[in-house]
Amino acid sequence: MEHNIDRRFKILPKQCQFIEINIYNQWDIILSKYVKELYSGEKMKIRVVSSREEISTLNPNDRIVHMAFRPSNKDILALVEACPKIEVIQLPKSYRRTVSKSIEMFIGMQRIQLIEGDVWGHRKDINEYYSIPSSVIEKIKELKSEGTPAERIEEKVSRESKLDPEMVAYILNKESLA
Repeated sequence: MEHNIDRRFKILPKQCQFIEINIYNQWDIILSKYVKELYSGEKMKIRVVSSREEISTLNPNDRIVHMAFRPSNKDILALVEACPKIEVIQLPKSYRRTVSKSIEMFIGMQRIQLIEGDVWGHRKDINEYYSIPSSVIEKIKELKSEGTPAERIEEKVSRESKLDPEMVAYILNKESLA
């Protein structure tokens, strides 16, 4: 009987190792899919915030946020606190002009880009994220591989896709890092 107990203990660690390896393999697959999605640019998303009450409900991993209301200094500080990984804050043109110099300096020191633009045709009641079409990202990659200057890419893609040139410039820089 002791022999069976020993045998079970000898088998058990191997089974545990297999389960552990299997879990790590599945985790690696999930993680690699996430990283590929995040950095390939195929599913670049802009979180649309339409009121100050939504700021506290944001995902801390959101990197691009469009504020569809006129934010106060306090709102922008709350946004940066709620989303520590934020890279871009997009505001409509009329709201962009009202941002104080002190907040612009703060955002600059945090290495966050403050750009003006809109998310044309997006319905917040259907989805809180605006997805940048993969065709736009592919067009940017294509023009870049052809050696087209950045200014020309921004101009052409923004004209064809309704994305603002500053957002196209951000995508272009993000794609060159990926």
